[in-house]
This record gives sequence, C-alpha cells and structure tokens, in this order.
Amino acid sequence: MLGSVTALGIGTSFAKHLFPIIGAQGTITLRVGFSALLLLALWRPWRWSLPVADRRSVLLFGMSLGLMNLLFYMSLRTIPFGIAVAIEFVGPLSVAIWGSRRRTEWIWLALAMAGLAMLLPLGLSAGVPLDPEGVAYALGAAVCWGAYIVFGKRLGQLHAGHSVALGLTVAALTVFPIGAWHAGAALWDPQVLLYGLGVAAVSSAIPISLEMVAMKRLSHSAFGIMTSTEPAVAALLGMWILGEHLAIQQWVAIGCIMGAAAGSALTSQPHAADEDPSDLLH
Repeated sequence: MLGSVTALGIGTSFAKHLFPIIGAQGTITLRVGFSALLLLALWRPWRWSLPVADRRSVLLFGMSLGLMNLLFYMSLRTIPFGIAVAIEFVGPLSVAIWGSRRRTEWIWLALAMAGLAMLLPLGLSAGVPLDPEGVAYALGAAVCWGAYIVFGKRLGQLHAGHSVALGLTVAALTVFPIGAWHAGAALWDPQVLLYGLGVAAVSSAIPISLEMVAMKRLSHSAFGIMTSTEPAVAALLGMWILGEHLAIQQWVAIGCIMGAAAGSALTSQPHAADEDPSDLLH
C-alpha cells in the first residue's frame, strides 16, 4: 500500500510538468486514456458479459471517475498537491460516515470538518490563503469521488478488473473531448504522448496492481488506514518534486483529515465481502 500511494503521488507530481504544454485538461486526458488502454489489455473485459442492469451503473461509475480526475487536476494548477488530496478525501470520508450507524463516526466528521475549515478560504485560514477556484475544483473532485464510490458499490458483483477497466474506458471517453479541445495539436506530439504513457503507468497501472495485491493481505480497516496516508505522502512529494512548501497550519489541517480517514476506517470494520472496486482507484 505504501508503494501504491507513493507511485500515485510520484506520477501525479510529474504529470504537472505537462501543464504548461497541454494544460491540466490535456494531461488528465493522456493519463486516463493510457490507463484505460493498459487495463483493457491487462483484463480484457470483453471476456465477461455485462448484464443490462449493470450498464447504467458502469456508465455513471466511469463518468464520475473521469470528472473526479479532471476536477482534481484542475485544482492542482493553483493549490498544492497535498492540500488538494486532503480536500478530495472529504468525499469518500463523507460517504463512509453517511452509511454508518456508529456514533463514533461523528467524531471523525468533526475532525475532518476542523481540518477542512483550516484549508478553505473562509477567514479561518487568513494566514495561509488558498486560491478559491482551486479549492472549488478540489471540492468538486471530492463530490465526484463520493459518487464514484456509491456507483462502484452497485458493481460489487462484477470482477474488480472487469468493472475498473470498463469504468476507466468510460472515464477516458468523458474527458477526451475536453482535453483534445484544450490542448489541440500539442496533445499528439510524440514526446508528450510518451511522457503521458509514463505518467499513466506510474500513477494508475502500478498503484492499482499493488492495491489489488494488498487487498488480499490486509483487512478492510488496515487497507483504509494505509490509504489515509495519501495526503501526507502527496504533501511530501509535492515539497520534494514540485517545491510546494506548506505552512504549519496546513500540515495540521492535513493531519486532521488523515486522522479522520484513519479513524473511520478503524471503527467501521466492514466484512471482507463489502470490499468493492471503488477501493481500487482514486
């Protein structure tokens, strides 16, 4: 799981180097598009039949995945990587808390809201201002991540590789018109395509493969706790690769959201059968 989170962070950090050339829209188009091609080749989802009742869920699953990635990359243009990840984490955390009947979940919700309040431009974070547009994009990505999990749970009866490969294909078709229109001819430059393929392999194919191995060896709560380290890893990689240095208040805010995610994962403890494809990609 640590390898998965690190690979995801490294791939996303290097993806930002494409922003000046093809923009965030073109970059996410290459990442999602090549990721879909890699997973289609790996899983060959045409080997399984797709029930008619599941087709709408696959469509909504993939569209929410594509929009989640697009909005997240749009946020990276103006706010630090680690902060964008922390804000985005509010989406799946809200879904987990909403579906729980445990009173302790409200503690994690309060902790997450405290962290979010320190990041949002609401006056509480006056000492460390963030771009409101970037924050809005990250919040939009959080909403889409939550929707992605909800729709992913409806596909729990499908093989994980089947649903994720189809979902990424729909995601690629969702973002492609936006990326192609914004980037223009630069999107098809051979060097840009090769760099995009590398980003897709490091930030999608490798993390998904490692997570699928980890899920067989970790309980759901342990898996969730390890996933909660992603904001901190993203912040450290952003500082190391991109030179994005955060204020102490921002580190505290990230810590609050991480603590909320880890606490929710620890206290929810669903059965192994409850694990679903939505845990595989984010």
